[in-house]
Amino acid sequence: MKHNLLDNITGIVFDYNGTLVFDAPMHVLAWSEISMRVRNKEVTTEENHQMSGKNNAVILQMMDPTLTPEQNKKLSLEKEAVYREMVVEQNLPLVPGVPEFFDLLKEKGISFTIASASIKENIDFFVEHYHLDHWINPETIRYDDGSYSNKIQMFKDAAEAIHSPIETTLIFEDSPTGIRCAHEAGFKHIVHIKKEEDSMNPLAQYSIKDFNDLI
Repeated sequence: MKHNLLDNITGIVFDYNGTLVFDAPMHVLAWSEISMRVRNKEVTTEENHQMSGKNNAVILQMMDPTLTPEQNKKLSLEKEAVYREMVVEQNLPLVPGVPEFFDLLKEKGISFTIASASIKENIDFFVEHYHLDHWINPETIRYDDGSYSNKIQMFKDAAEAIHSPIETTLIFEDSPTGIRCAHEAGFKHIVHIKKEEDSMNPLAQYSIKDFNDLI
């Protein structure tokens, strides 16, 4: 596959969690901690699959539909604070090949940004901790600002932010939910960041295990 993946591509939108960082275990642990506070039990494996690609407000309502908006927001911030502490404590790196692939895109003049279900506090943390502003204009990043019920419109807004038509924009995603949203948004070029045990997602056109597959 290598560089021909980029033929006729005018822009790229990356998911973040599970795509640029392999941080799923940290999210599971952080959500389990919050789940214990909310309902005195940890997140099950089935629930973890259902939560993938959804924003915090939706996940918390799944845990307890009686939560008020104020309680929901407070718990969301607490969960992400726990997650960020884990990232720092474990010195979590970017996925192998990400810096080199970003450098390649800059060299080729291909615009790119991020569309993430993360909240702003996490996005600010990611930019600072991983120096993402070396490659990406933070103002183009789209995230969970409370206006998105899923990533369909978020992907469209991210592509618009980098002035790239949907038809020639490449999406990198790991979750089935995210891939489905990209497909429903009309994107024709989707890369599945695939774990070894996963099957190739039928809505994606390509799959990689990490970004070393592209450099």
